[in-house]
Amino acid sequence: MQEQQRPLSAAPRVSFVSLGCPKALVDSERIITQLRAEGYELSRTHAGADVVIVNTCGFLDSAKAESLEAIGAALNENGKVIVTGCMGAEPEAITARFPQVLAITGPQQYESVVDAVHRAAAPAHDPFVDLLPEQGVKLTPRHYAYLKISEGCDNSCSFCIIPHLRGPLVSRPAADVLREAEKLARAGVKELLVISQDTSAYGRDIRYAESMFGDRSVRARFFDLARELGDLGLWVRLHYVYPYPHVDEVMPLMAEGKILPYLDIPFQHAAPNVLKAMKRPGNDEKTLARIRAWREACPDLALRSTFIVGFPGETDADFEYLLDWLEEAEIDRAGAFKYEPVAGAPAEALGLPAVPDEVKETRWKRFMEKQQAISARLMKRKIGKRLSIIIDEPGGGPSGALAKGRTKADAPQIDGAAFVASRRPLRAGDIVTAKIERSEAYDVYGAAT
Repeated sequence: MQEQQRPLSAAPRVSFVSLGCPKALVDSERIITQLRAEGYELSRTHAGADVVIVNTCGFLDSAKAESLEAIGAALNENGKVIVTGCMGAEPEAITARFPQVLAITGPQQYESVVDAVHRAAAPAHDPFVDLLPEQGVKLTPRHYAYLKISEGCDNSCSFCIIPHLRGPLVSRPAADVLREAEKLARAGVKELLVISQDTSAYGRDIRYAESMFGDRSVRARFFDLARELGDLGLWVRLHYVYPYPHVDEVMPLMAEGKILPYLDIPFQHAAPNVLKAMKRPGNDEKTLARIRAWREACPDLALRSTFIVGFPGETDADFEYLLDWLEEAEIDRAGAFKYEPVAGAPAEALGLPAVPDEVKETRWKRFMEKQQAISARLMKRKIGKRLSIIIDEPGGGPSGALAKGRTKADAPQIDGAAFVASRRPLRAGDIVTAKIERSEAYDVYGAAT
């Protein structure tokens, strides 16, 4: 059925595809917020839109393939497509396949995206109708939000092209971050997920400059920002933390309950030879000692991490070393990726032997089996405990359905879940205490108390 023509005065509509990591999701939120402020509406379908925006991911070849597929689908369904995001930093890879796209911009180029939309479909803003919430448009549920504190990265990991795609570290002033956090709190957000490419490097590029927040000056420093965010009374979760020595400073904040006892640290590997080739911190014994010290300071600490198996030059001995390290470290939540060659990444010029795909697959399966066993063991320790749980999906009450939520040890979409039985109805965003009655490899089950 052909869609009815809208009146000429109707607001133009934009269809949006957001691919990649939470940092890209925040970029999408900023673009959508600006467009909504100018009177644009969001379309549920490409066919019903005046223009389509595809926010791409270009980190791995598989992500690039997904982005190209999304661009092709948008062109087939609509024909007017604007491309942005990490893959936009290498426009020739897009134009070689799709020369008909209207515009291509790199990551964080919000104004360029909006300008391209203006050219494709002029805005029809009505200031008496097009009112926006103070916190802007969010693509996450109302009770949690991502809070991006910086752009870019100064690290030179040999497997990564993020510095090439997103540029060097650019930190936001602390006052700007805190004002955004306050707006989110006023809007009903209960959990802030602090993100960047390298969260613990925050402020280094601006020499930890001070800025005025309310009646006081706040430094743009990892510890200072965590402490200030903790004073808002929300769940504050730290993601993408590079294990610099000053990370130790936030342990007392976690032990006191100021911020969540949770650290997302992408260790990537444990074998010294592999870490050296990756240009990552390579003293695994020191890392284990720090993990032990962190848990002594904050016994409830949950560690999430990601690892790469099959990195060029990784031997059977290196992989066994990783498994042994994983067992000793007892990482609460861990995922593994099979190494993918990335054009332009320094790892491709190291001259190290490639690991065959079938070996990568075997190692990946063994890693995940090992991690599942570790997780199941750790989850059993939660049985009988009373844990705070934030509800993501409602339940309880007369229906008898279990509500689905997360403990302080679980980030949305990437970690485990907590299923809660309750006599009273539980809504999304509620924070309840539940006694844990049983566990599985990644999830727990309990009853609200």
